Amino acid sequence: MAERILLKGNEALGEAAILAGCRFFAGYPITPQNEIPAYMARRMPRVGGVFIQAESELAAINMVYGAAGAGARAMTSSSSPGISLKQEGISYLAGAELPSVVVNIVRGGPGLGGIQPAQSDYFQATRGGGHGDYRTPVFAPNSVQEMVDLTMEAFEVADAYRNPVLVLGDGILGQMMEPVALPPAREAPLPPKPWATTGAKGPGRRIINSLYLDPVVLEQRNLWLAEKYARMRGLARAETVGMEDAEICLVAYGATSRIVKGAMQMARREGIRAGLIRPVTLWPYPTVSIREAAGRVEAFLVVELSLGQMVEDVRLAVDGKAPVHFYGRTGGMVPSPREVLEKLREVAAGMGKRRVVAAGAGA
Repeated sequence: MAERILLKGNEALGEAAILAGCRFFAGYPITPQNEIPAYMARRMPRVGGVFIQAESELAAINMVYGAAGAGARAMTSSSSPGISLKQEGISYLAGAELPSVVVNIVRGGPGLGGIQPAQSDYFQATRGGGHGDYRTPVFAPNSVQEMVDLTMEAFEVADAYRNPVLVLGDGILGQMMEPVALPPAREAPLPPKPWATTGAKGPGRRIINSLYLDPVVLEQRNLWLAEKYARMRGLARAETVGMEDAEICLVAYGATSRIVKGAMQMARREGIRAGLIRPVTLWPYPTVSIREAAGRVEAFLVVELSLGQMVEDVRLAVDGKAPVHFYGRTGGMVPSPREVLEKLREVAAGMGKRRVVAAGAGA
């Protein structure tokens, strides 16, 4: 078994990027992700990489565009309003098909909001906050170990599909410390990038661009990208816990899923058969897992650190086959397992009433 060391989530993520072969990082300070650029500032020079504290979030994302265009494994990180400022650049990265990794350690909003953890950037991450028809895979870790594993995977996916990839954490995961097993550094050569710019002139010159003034050409370009996004749907995955005999399906991601798992265990001790589906990818969404559960369970309960965003994807997947309930806290407030348990009791009581009505109708 690999040796386990105690690391803060943000620092573990930074080390994972380096182990994955990231050699360019540009960022700008914002709480609660500040440990990522601070860590990269120390570590990058030691591994022959480049760290730049940019003058703004806009500058940072465009520096990533340049580094990725030159063939480097490049990353930036920020938190909520900082990611909002990067959205134009993320759209440019997608349009130019430049592999890169963007990390969002989410805080409460809207606007400047606060520095406490939240999950209110779900729409921004999964719908694409920039302009145009584009998609970005989104990984949602729920532990410091997954901050490591999914960040390393994000770089592989970015190169495989020539696309920016998002890692969506939150202030809890970024600041918490847990023992992690760091995998060995990537030793295999990075995938060849024959499209990367080299500075060559003449016949060997390469141009990276996302500007197409002819609408016919731009439409064909978008259709080409759409085919790639369709292939990305095979990345969808989720973790399931206790779903074999569940009557109520809990759905939660990230740090919230850990709270929900505790509530699920408490509910089972009371005779409420609850199970959990935890999306690991938020886009592509694990729709199949939710849809299959909809044919077996009597109700869903979605729990988020927001006023309800992922719940819309759950309702789309369930497609009316079962009631979908929601419980959320916002503004940086975090529910306790007992709060979620109370909502589970309410859902279970509603199921009992429906059974009585159904039995009466059939009498």
